Amino acid sequence: MWLASRLGSRQLAAVAATSRDALRAVCRRGYASDLKEVMRELVPKEQARVKEIKAKFGDQKLGDATVAAAYGGMRGITGLVWETSLLDPEEGIRFRGKSIPELQRELPKAQGGSEPLPEALFWLLMTSNVPSQAQVEYLSQEMYKRSKLPPHVEAQLLSLPRDMHPMTQFSIGVLALQRDSTFAKAYAQGVHKSTYWEYVYEDTLSLISRLPTVAATIYRHTYQKGAIILPKEGLDLAANYAHMMGYDDAQVHELMRLYLTIHADHEGGNVSAHTANVVGSALSDPYLAFSAALNGLAGPLHGLANQEVLKWLKESREHLGDKVADKEQLAAFCRDTLASGKVIPGYGHAVLRKTDPRYTCQREFAKKHLPGDPLFKLVSDLYEVVPDILLATGKVKNPWPNVDAHSGVLLQHYGIKEENYYTVMFGVSRGIGIGAAGIWHRALGFPIERPKSTTSDFIEAKFAK
Repeated sequence: MWLASRLGSRQLAAVAATSRDALRAVCRRGYASDLKEVMRELVPKEQARVKEIKAKFGDQKLGDATVAAAYGGMRGITGLVWETSLLDPEEGIRFRGKSIPELQRELPKAQGGSEPLPEALFWLLMTSNVPSQAQVEYLSQEMYKRSKLPPHVEAQLLSLPRDMHPMTQFSIGVLALQRDSTFAKAYAQGVHKSTYWEYVYEDTLSLISRLPTVAATIYRHTYQKGAIILPKEGLDLAANYAHMMGYDDAQVHELMRLYLTIHADHEGGNVSAHTANVVGSALSDPYLAFSAALNGLAGPLHGLANQEVLKWLKESREHLGDKVADKEQLAAFCRDTLASGKVIPGYGHAVLRKTDPRYTCQREFAKKHLPGDPLFKLVSDLYEVVPDILLATGKVKNPWPNVDAHSGVLLQHYGIKEENYYTVMFGVSRGIGIGAAGIWHRALGFPIERPKSTTSDFIEAKFAK
């Protein structure tokens, strides 16, 4: 909306059309299965497009920051370019312009499955084009070939204390993979900056392929205390993740495909994505950048939110009993939660002003596969009760549930009850979006990120006249 107001509808339409046509035309020619070969044709066209945008519109203002915004965590300031996704307050997240329902309809699926494949989303994020079934199968096989861990990484993970937080283990595991970074080695050899993206691509594809193996190793070591399960040829990325955790039920595989797809990207301003962008802008390799992103994701105000939801749901059941006979009882518990100075976790969003589409698709999954689950019944009742209570406070702009209000319920139903582990699963998914954006940032030659800061003394001196 801000770009349309600054540039005009005709200019905006021209920019959008150029982007779509440039990206999609290349992908249509021959339907090449090798994603890197497709990228080799796309990158020069996108480089030229960004150069033209900067030349035409470089002097246009994206927005004006206020003092309140500077003190308020820069919330709402438009100052980043993140090509792979955009968050709309009304429609929710769009991946290369496609909504979650569109992804569920259009992206290729596993044989006999109904949920989109995460590797198909990765192809879409990279090319802005929905891949063919053959292209996804090629990418799945390529990821399987890269999925096994080097011996030193597995040994490192198995040496960690079982009571160490899983996110700490995850960050360590990603850092241990950094030893084999092709970008770090190429940079040390002095390769030309125009080829940076190719080495970042190799690192990123290997990283995304190995994240499920690292995460599953942590799960087996920390909670199951059993033998490590190796990836299985013929399974897609999400199904292999569930398999390596020890879950081979077809519904769990479907849930994992949905989970990894809808959590993959959320534009560039959230803590984990922004952290990866800042670190990567210093030409740190993808392993260093993503490990830093995981450390941000581990914060209770970011990736740990789904654990807070599940904890609160369990508290409500303990207080009210397993079966809530009267929704007024549930409403009273919600009001008591607010009166105690706490928030109702899983409701509200910094940007969204409607129900999060990621919540909705998980709700539909639950209605299809686990309609009688008691915890799902509680979540459904809350959906009818909480928004009106929050609106009545007069303080809440968005009283609707977000993605975290539902994901823990689904995982609990299928026996994945280790709440401290949930953020690791979030991290596996987020690697897809962060990785795709990172490749494009190097392809387009984005510079080191270095915003200007100021001081309270300066602000007082400037405005207290």
